[in-house]
Amino acid sequence: MAIYSQYLNLDLQTILIIISIVLNTILGILIFTKRHDEYANRVYIFNIFCIIWWSVMIVLYRLSLTHLLAYTMGLYVAPTFIASSFLYFSFLFPEIHPRIPFRRWYLWAIGALNIVVVCLTLIPGVILESVDYVPGQEKIIHFGFLYTIYAFYISSFFGLGLLILAIKLWLLDDRVKRRQLAYLLWGYLIASTLAMGTNLVLPYFGYFVLNWLGQVLTVFMVLPVTYAIFKHRLFDVKVIATELITISLWLFLLIRLLLDVTAYERLLDAILLGVMFIIGILLIKSVDKEVAQRELIENQEKELEEANARQENLIHFISHEVKGYLAKSEAGFASITEGDYGDVPGDLKTMAGRALEETRRGVDTVMEILSAGDLKKGTINFTMQPFDLRASIERITSELKPSADAKHLSLETQIDGSANYAVIGDEIQFSKHVILNLIDNAIKYTLSGAVRVSLFRRGSTLIFSITDSGVGLTPEDKGRLFTEGGRGKDSLKLNAHSTGYGLFIAKSIVDAHHGRIYAESEGAGKGSTFTVELPAKTS
Repeated sequence: MAIYSQYLNLDLQTILIIISIVLNTILGILIFTKRHDEYANRVYIFNIFCIIWWSVMIVLYRLSLTHLLAYTMGLYVAPTFIASSFLYFSFLFPEIHPRIPFRRWYLWAIGALNIVVVCLTLIPGVILESVDYVPGQEKIIHFGFLYTIYAFYISSFFGLGLLILAIKLWLLDDRVKRRQLAYLLWGYLIASTLAMGTNLVLPYFGYFVLNWLGQVLTVFMVLPVTYAIFKHRLFDVKVIATELITISLWLFLLIRLLLDVTAYERLLDAILLGVMFIIGILLIKSVDKEVAQRELIENQEKELEEANARQENLIHFISHEVKGYLAKSEAGFASITEGDYGDVPGDLKTMAGRALEETRRGVDTVMEILSAGDLKKGTINFTMQPFDLRASIERITSELKPSADAKHLSLETQIDGSANYAVIGDEIQFSKHVILNLIDNAIKYTLSGAVRVSLFRRGSTLIFSITDSGVGLTPEDKGRLFTEGGRGKDSLKLNAHSTGYGLFIAKSIVDAHHGRIYAESEGAGKGSTFTVELPAKTS
């Protein structure tokens, strides 16, 4: 009974050590259950086991009044395995680097040297001589004549492991792996340096007040490494954090319960511990479920992105191939209609003319798809130089007038002739994909009435608009316009060859010219107005 009460006499330092044991155990279990398939992680699990062993030995050493030398030997044997397994782990994590090759005999050499040091530690008088206990004070350890060799062994193995990690950090190019190494390197550098100071160096000079601190500091070694191991799956970190916080709270409440004096306090803390245990279990399950759902969504998004990328590449490839075939067909039909093959029958010439028209329409369609893809990827280079926007609009309006006349539409222009309409931009791209596209669309989607093209200047902004009396736009249509493949609800009824890429290309080019494009309409059947605003060229 006296021995039992002795072990319940916990001071603050011992409680901190126990907390570190619990936290390190949790982290070790997490790595074992979720990442044990990787060899480097299995090596680190062994390292954590040795750290826990070291921490348990310091608890027994602090609480025990008998067998002190045996506990002290266990206390000093554990660090030999911590140092050697850390050195071994440094070669493996996050991968073996070709500039720092690992040979199998390294493992045998590290293991053999570690066995020698362990044997020396277990021989009384060589590294450890005896332990003195003075009531109310820290126990005093008397070291043997080879203790300095022991200290050199521990510090050199840690130092060599840290050096290997630092070299890898300098050599690796992968950002994720560099971050993983940085977490590991800084965590071990700070914690191991402080731990060797408080548990290795200071005791040699007779200062034992802090010989418990190294075990507590191990949490700051294990935590960064655990985070580094799980770094490439960030959702796991959320689960780890939730479990650590929850279990730490349980541990805190359990310690309070053990330290309570009155029965009333024990009852309250017991009830609180039970309630928090249930809440904690529900919280962990909730986070696990959320993480599983988010990982599923993330995987689906990744698969969708990959599928879209493959589809884009396939479309781009097919479009290029089709463009080549159409170009050859276009050249052939053009040669027939232009008489390069001499006189041909009238029916054949008529057929060739129609085929040429359809082929050119097909080329235009393919070119729209290719242009949309290039704009989306940002691979189109614009030749930005001054040009007269008014001249471009008048030229294209004149070119499209026969199309309007064929539908008996009035094509009007309203341009203030006194203003300066110079802009900085790519005249060819802007004229073809913005001016031509907008006016041509207005003609195609207007069955009767008029199309009015206007241009005026407001301060430093040029405003170009096309108003028609055509099919108009619904609110749903407006939401789809200017998007990739987007088109009005009834657009295909009036223009069966619409690709839905024209306005997307127009908006992309207007954006590249630092302008703005938008559409207005009072509704279906009430016409629409497309407006482009561009910054005027400054003198």
